[in-house]
Amino acid sequence: MLREFKLPDVGEGLTEAEIVKWHVAAGDKVTINQTIVEIETAKAVVELPCPYEGVVASLMAAEGETVDVGKPIISVDTGEGADTTRETAPADDMVPAPPPEAKPERQPVLVGYGVKLGATTRRPRKGHAPAQAQAPTPAEAPPPAPVRPASAPALAPRRGGVAVLAKPPVRKLAKDLGVDLATIAGTGPSGSITREDVHAAAAPQAAPALVAAGVREERVPVKGVRKATAAAMVASAFTVPHVTEFLQVDVTATMDAVRRLRQMPDFADVKVSPLLLVAKALLTAARRYPLINSSWAGDEIVVKHYVNLGIAAATQRGLIVPNVKDAQALSLPDLAKALAALTESARAGKAQPADLTGGTITITNVGVFGIDAGTPIINPGEAAILAFGQVRDLPWVVDGQVVPRKVTTLALSFDHRIVDGELGSYVLRDVGAMLEDPLRMLAWS
Repeated sequence: MLREFKLPDVGEGLTEAEIVKWHVAAGDKVTINQTIVEIETAKAVVELPCPYEGVVASLMAAEGETVDVGKPIISVDTGEGADTTRETAPADDMVPAPPPEAKPERQPVLVGYGVKLGATTRRPRKGHAPAQAQAPTPAEAPPPAPVRPASAPALAPRRGGVAVLAKPPVRKLAKDLGVDLATIAGTGPSGSITREDVHAAAAPQAAPALVAAGVREERVPVKGVRKATAAAMVASAFTVPHVTEFLQVDVTATMDAVRRLRQMPDFADVKVSPLLLVAKALLTAARRYPLINSSWAGDEIVVKHYVNLGIAAATQRGLIVPNVKDAQALSLPDLAKALAALTESARAGKAQPADLTGGTITITNVGVFGIDAGTPIINPGEAAILAFGQVRDLPWVVDGQVVPRKVTTLALSFDHRIVDGELGSYVLRDVGAMLEDPLRMLAWS
């Protein structure tokens, strides 16, 4: 029997997603909960598991295609009985349906919240006819491929006599971008080459290649994470009255503290950077001034007595802001581990929708790009965002003498409906004071 798997809603209210990478092909054997495809929504890249066991009959959407929630994306021959008729089942077919008299609602599924009952509607795109993916007829269907674990990368051209590992979609991406896989050092499992490796290799050569080819303009589709980020930033910039204040800080003591922390056994397995102490200082300031960790809700202000600390991360798909849940309750080593795991998953494109929602206050580390300061835009639903600039050696007056010190610039943007200039100044002043003398974090915690 052919069973069709519909694209589920992997986040509240999402209506579509882009097929990023298939992990299986027609003819592959699949098992229940095996990862079969990566999709990109407006929030994150998500891996979808297979709800059936059997043999892949056909892939019903191509990589790069945008598919509506509720539309079939893959069909699997489960081998149940002799009936070969097609049965289209929703993504939540493994869960008993509600009784007839029950109000239709989302059903729990393997991933996300399931498909809303009823037809999924979406405004047609201008200038494009709706594409209809069809399963190939028996005459068109390709012969079954040799069974191979979906996670096993294929062998690419050899480099110095050693086989280069890369999955078929990665090799196709490299071909499309004109990248020679033999020149790339893979960062994936067992040294395999990932999509990120290919994109990183393509970036430096992309612009010169286009110029050499006589291309005067390039158009890049705005979709997925980048599209959602753009909409959120525009909404925030033009609906929230932003105020930004700046403060130069002598962080010599903070840099010394970072070096000492790196030598401690509790931090042996995690990267310790100045961002860790900036985060700790902001968490302490949020406890001292709770209104900075709040949100505007029309006729009331919601003050949060917990901190879901967002860390803005630049990825190849755009800016995302995953957050550490209940960061205020973490010890310093646990906070360091949480920050490291969060940024690693974000840059690898593996941040889950739950990681990207519910933030209460954010830090953006512009210093890693060699920038001193900026005017950050507040993340929607929050009251403030702190920008941390690069740490530089600058002349500084200490006890009447000009000496070289480690100096950074902090910039705090806040919602002036909630935070007035006095409160914003107190928060920024205290964060700066704690970075000048990290012992204040202990005294004020």
